[in-house]
Amino acid sequence: MNKVKILRPDDWHLHLRDGETMKAVLPATARAYGRAMVMPNLTPPITSVKQAVEYRKKIVESIPDKNNFTPLMTCYLTDSTSPHELVKGFMDQVFIAAKLYPAGATTNSENGVTSIKNIYSVLEKMEIHGIPLSIHGEVTNPEVDIFDREKVFIEQVLIPIRKKFPELKIVFEHLSSKEGVDYVLEKDGPTFSTITPHHMLLTRNDLFKGGLRMFNYCLPVVKKETDRKAIVDAATSGDDHFFFGSDSAPHFEKNKLKDKAAGGIFNAPNSIEYVTQIFAENNKIDQLEKFTSLNGASFYGFAPSEESLILIKKEKPIEKDLSIMQGKDNIRSFKPDVPLYWEIAGSNYNNRFEKNEIEDAR
Repeated sequence: MNKVKILRPDDWHLHLRDGETMKAVLPATARAYGRAMVMPNLTPPITSVKQAVEYRKKIVESIPDKNNFTPLMTCYLTDSTSPHELVKGFMDQVFIAAKLYPAGATTNSENGVTSIKNIYSVLEKMEIHGIPLSIHGEVTNPEVDIFDREKVFIEQVLIPIRKKFPELKIVFEHLSSKEGVDYVLEKDGPTFSTITPHHMLLTRNDLFKGGLRMFNYCLPVVKKETDRKAIVDAATSGDDHFFFGSDSAPHFEKNKLKDKAAGGIFNAPNSIEYVTQIFAENNKIDQLEKFTSLNGASFYGFAPSEESLILIKKEKPIEKDLSIMQGKDNIRSFKPDVPLYWEIAGSNYNNRFEKNEIEDAR
């Protein structure tokens, strides 16, 4: 198959940052995705309804012309999060989820939760009101091997949360391990998961191939081939417990190349293209729309997009430099050692193709 049409996809895990960086990277997402769940780990973090409304306004004002794009906001949980503030934001349709960052787990997580018991009163209200809990699932104990942080989080944090709050809606973000996949497949309560393109493509060998490769460094770190394969199998299965979240995380090149380099991969310029290629190579293109356009929308209570996206496979690899300059600083785009053949050919939300092209694409 060399051409596919899907309903316009959504990105259920996205970092846009703020200020000029947000304005620089936003078009890379808005070109393809109709909605995106925007992460709240700014400086300072988005912890109140007022902050979320102001941040959303800045994003909306920066959306490129002819792109019908909707940012969806999340609340950053801290040890002192007010249950009332969170519930109010959810009822007012400002917050669609609350994000749990274990303190110190990833970028701008210093204000995160130091002990899960500190937010039990918040989780209780979330369970009652049906507010989804979006989780960065890693422990931060320095005695735990970095490649085991997700597995240990399941054992020490996630399973106890589920026992304490059996009806709490949970999204286990950016799965990176077979153990994570297996846990979601157990259907232990309403536990769902997002999957990124880089965790479907990379293993820890890609971190060290020919030397340390910091542009393949993300959190949670990529792991073994058995983990990567389990993640691909889950994403392409059609199971509605798995849906797309790019975890696209822009960092300036200078911050990726320094000591204590920033963890994160900026994949917004080619994320849907790589995901389509993965599904095609695994003969699961018929499951692509479920993963990218249906499962996540269903979980969060949204109707699927009425818009469409067409992708085509080229005969030769696409060699475009998708990096983005912000002033004098470069934000390097995801470029794994995997030739990319797929690209967006058109859409019906910015007049890039005619009606007959939509009808012909399958």
